[in-house]
Amino acid sequence: MEIPTIDIPVLDIDTVEIPLPTANVPYYIPMVVPPSDLRDPEGAKPVETTEVPPAPRLNLPPLPPIPIPSSEVLVTAAAAAVTAVAATTLTQQIIESIKKKLQKFLQGKINKWKENQKKKKDSLQSSKKM
Repeated sequence: MEIPTIDIPVLDIDTVEIPLPTANVPYYIPMVVPPSDLRDPEGAKPVETTEVPPAPRLNLPPLPPIPIPSSEVLVTAAAAAVTAVAATTLTQQIIESIKKKLQKFLQGKINKWKENQKKKKDSLQSSKKM
């Protein structure tokens, strides 16, 4: 007995080339931590730093010299002072107006309470007389 065979013709099949995917992967520059036993190399000379000039001082004869702060500190302090004075000046009128209205309102409530107490007292006295 013979095994049947089939002859299949071989065809040239064109394949599609798919490019490999790419992506923008985030990365960082690694931080280099120096070793704990880091020392200057032999023969290295230290860098000379310039000295900071002393702060200016205000000399008044009866007082000891007073150091004057830098311009950055003075500008900041002046801006804070101007802002505080402006805020106080502008809000003072508003606060006074609110205060007057609140006092008037509370005084009205107190007067009404006093009247009610007086009416209760009068009604109790008139009921006792009967």
